[in-house]
Amino acid sequence: MNPFDLTRRHFLEKVPSAMAGIGLSSLLQRDLFAEKKPALIAPKAKRVLQIFCPGAASHVDLWEHKPELEKRSGQPLPGEEGFSSFQGKNGNLMKSPWDFKPAGQSGKMFSTLLPHMAEHADDIAFLHGMWSKTNTHGPGCIFLNTGFVDEGFPAAGAWASYAMGSLTDDLPAYVAITDMRGEPPNGKANWTNGFLPAQHQAIMMNAQNPIRNIDLPKGISLKQEADSRDFLKKLNEAHLEKNPGLSDLQARMKAYELAARMQLSAPEVSDLSSEPASIRKAYGMDDPNHLKAGYANNCALARRLLERGVRYVNLYCASRASGVDGLLNWDAHKTLKSDYERHGPIFDQPTAALLSDLKSRGMLEDTLILWTTEFGRMPTHQAGTAGRDHNPDALTCWMMGAGIKGGTSYGSTDEFGRRAQTGKTSVWDFYATVLHLLGFDHEQLSFYNNGIDRRLTDVHGKVLKSILA
Repeated sequence: MNPFDLTRRHFLEKVPSAMAGIGLSSLLQRDLFAEKKPALIAPKAKRVLQIFCPGAASHVDLWEHKPELEKRSGQPLPGEEGFSSFQGKNGNLMKSPWDFKPAGQSGKMFSTLLPHMAEHADDIAFLHGMWSKTNTHGPGCIFLNTGFVDEGFPAAGAWASYAMGSLTDDLPAYVAITDMRGEPPNGKANWTNGFLPAQHQAIMMNAQNPIRNIDLPKGISLKQEADSRDFLKKLNEAHLEKNPGLSDLQARMKAYELAARMQLSAPEVSDLSSEPASIRKAYGMDDPNHLKAGYANNCALARRLLERGVRYVNLYCASRASGVDGLLNWDAHKTLKSDYERHGPIFDQPTAALLSDLKSRGMLEDTLILWTTEFGRMPTHQAGTAGRDHNPDALTCWMMGAGIKGGTSYGSTDEFGRRAQTGKTSVWDFYATVLHLLGFDHEQLSFYNNGIDRRLTDVHGKVLKSILA
């Protein structure tokens, strides 16, 4: 129609459909911008909580009982006498300082270092045959988070954000909750968007440091801030029209819009004072150990984010390496017993309470829980010490929640815990299973970058069907 022929009657006829279109585009904007991919499999999970213990938490001291290691403690490791690993020569076999006892109806042997976690034995599927490509902390953390040893590849949470979009307009799709002691080895590379559009990187926060730069400056009213934001949006849109395809600019525009909405939503979700006394006690949020209380508050924050629609949450328990091995994370080279007696209680009660809380709220029906660390530890003691060196040939990770068959164990290491032996499981198998539970075929979910259709699982991976409910 020629606009000069538009009558008042025609205009009024078109207004209702035009307004409906505007409303519809607003409602669809989040999902369209997220580049949501069609799910190919009926999803069991719609959100993920990934708990990460940096420092290489020992599988033979936490999750995998080795009777032969106990029996032959103090003897040389057969066939590897004097073996040199990451920090040098290894001594004799060293049993765990903690007893293992059966837990739950499954009778899963659990370390007595983690009595609260033992209460969830029947809900967890353990993967005892996992291995890593590296024995160095930074690349090891990157590998377990992204499927690649080198930096620059998207984290699993970024892939979930790219594939599924957000469940809420007012909070990010992907959040990384760092430990109060600091970031893990290699820092933000653990939750990067890599080559995916920039809006899929995680927002970093924790209970001690809520999202930065979100409060209004003093003396600025809401109207002034809204007017400034509208003007900035017009400038950005004009620039984007002249320079299409700038994902960084698109992400920045979306970040401004999200930040505006989060000025209302973020203070509420991070206000832990509203948690009842029963929850605070269960988690240990007011524990006299300030490190335990800090992690407990982060656990409560993780639950609040998940129940308000955040798609993927990384929750870290411990941080980077330090001048004293085992002080800030699980890297117990010299004094395993005292180091883990520091870290175990910080992790145990708050994590178990978080799992119980999610279960009591019915959230485990559609929430997938992952526990990961970068690699395992040697069954021997490091020469001249009472600690364990790095072991990339064996580690344990586990899954729990939506679509998982609890009370199961898949794979195993040899009789001492030195190497993955049966059911060998790669990080690509791990994430192929995660994507399957989210409704995606890991071989079909890809992103074209530098001439290659890249995947979270690289060119590997198989779904671990034996741990699926």
